[in-house]
Amino acid sequence: MTTIVFDLDGTLADTSGDLLAAANACFRDLGHGDVLLPSDAGTALRGGRAMLRLGMGRIGRAGDEAEIDRQYPRLLEAYEADIAHHTVLYPGAMEAVAALKSAGHPVAICTNKPEGLARILLNELSVLDAFDALIGADTLPVRKPDPEPLREAVRRAGGDPLACCLVGDSDTDRNTARAAGVPSILVTFGPSGEDMAALEPEALLHHFDDLPGLIATLTR
Repeated sequence: MTTIVFDLDGTLADTSGDLLAAANACFRDLGHGDVLLPSDAGTALRGGRAMLRLGMGRIGRAGDEAEIDRQYPRLLEAYEADIAHHTVLYPGAMEAVAALKSAGHPVAICTNKPEGLARILLNELSVLDAFDALIGADTLPVRKPDPEPLREAVRRAGGDPLACCLVGDSDTDRNTARAAGVPSILVTFGPSGEDMAALEPEALLHHFDDLPGLIATLTR
């Protein structure tokens, strides 16, 4: 049976509000107030360093990688302290996960969020036990778009790495699936949704209600 592997940020849950708040905590410490805005949600879902680089550019310190390195642990600390204040699961996400499991599909998460933070967040959202495996950015020596985290997520879920599908929201997810030689489904309801078609995934997902049907079509 095909294993279905999900990205986390921007795919299962909109985590952008809490990520932006954590980055802004860093800029407040630097004396600049809230530099990042809700409209920066797309950057937030690309990770902490991406947010810090964007903000550093706005305060006239573009390219200051040393300061980004100093602020990154502070960002993670602020994020862990208030990880699920704004975060919400996308409508229908967990219903789709339940339907896939009922149909016999193992389900897993493969994210570029540090594993410990991913576990904390999923616990806060009361959904960790719904997944058969979780691989984070630091679980293995490599991270997406290297295909090995995807393959390991499938193995830990009890599946065959050659029989899986990755549901994500970015070029990183598309490239990970391509490197693993498996199909990808990219969601269109996240901040970068309008850009997903250009990545030419095997399918686009406009609402989680449609996911079981897409999986059935792709895995015939």
